Amino acid sequence: MSTDAPAQVPAQTAPRSRPGAALSAGIVVLAGAVVVAAGLSLVVGAKPLPWDTVLEALRHYDANDPDHLIVFELRVPRTLIGLLAGAALGLAGTLIQGVTRNPLADPGILGVNAGAALAVVFGISVLGISSFTGYVWFSFAGAAVAAAVVYAIGSLGREGATPVKIALAGAALTAALESMTTAILLTDSLTYEEFRFWRVGSLAGRDGAALVQAAPFLLVAVVLAIGCGRMLNALAIGDDLARAWGLNVAVARGICALAVVVLCGTATALAGPIVFVGLTVPHIARRITGPDHRWILPYSMLIAPLLLLVADMLGRVVVRPGELQAGIVTAVLGAPVFVAMIRRGKQAGL
Repeated sequence: MSTDAPAQVPAQTAPRSRPGAALSAGIVVLAGAVVVAAGLSLVVGAKPLPWDTVLEALRHYDANDPDHLIVFELRVPRTLIGLLAGAALGLAGTLIQGVTRNPLADPGILGVNAGAALAVVFGISVLGISSFTGYVWFSFAGAAVAAAVVYAIGSLGREGATPVKIALAGAALTAALESMTTAILLTDSLTYEEFRFWRVGSLAGRDGAALVQAAPFLLVAVVLAIGCGRMLNALAIGDDLARAWGLNVAVARGICALAVVVLCGTATALAGPIVFVGLTVPHIARRITGPDHRWILPYSMLIAPLLLLVADMLGRVVVRPGELQAGIVTAVLGAPVFVAMIRRGKQAGL
């Protein structure tokens, strides 16, 4: 190694991004947009509610008022789930793309969400588990096993784990896992009725108890994920240079993988296997912030719930008085983006 190599490594591990003041202001603006979207989520629905009714329900709840019941029993839980699950999926997508250096990586595309969903359905249908604290552990296990299998399959061959091979392995495993989930649900009518909307990704159908139980898991995972920014910057320059800079690559990947499993497992247990949020959001954040993951992570944590809440509101109004689940809307919005990314990746020789 040449004598000027140490000087080059820190320069590459601190990617050039937008000025810090501008990025900080952007976070404030995004946070405000998320608050507005959360407020609109309480108003928009099959039955539109005026702002004053929503505010009255929040300030002076009346259990005998049907509109107040709609706000508290239906819209507040689904809005909070959108915020928590969206933040988790945005962070998980950023971590996966950073660790694998794969722009096509996403918890939904790589089978992580499908693995978590299959494990949850298995636990409920076969083992009779009925509480969130019970089946969330199945969700964690399913997410971890699916991630490991996809990476192992994508690593086969002389080329190793290329982005396109991992994406194809993930798509194949996702199809297989979803078929197994469907097989279980079709043989168990009670489980099917309970999760027929959940398994396509929905913010509806959860109560406040599940949110309270999920919050500790997400809090730990979010703190862990936000702290991975410097490690992802180091991994971005390659394993050899990262080691030269003093990073333990195996430990760094292990920490990031742990955060991904907890984030995806908890989000899937709450809202079902919602796809494409983790794929598109990191790219949006990266266009705003530049390549520095210390900024990409918090931006993704805010953009993802904003996107998910908007998708959920669109699903409530486009087929009114019916409803499209948020997972269907995100798939419709994200599929063209995924195809464009694959075409661009092939042109770049990935």
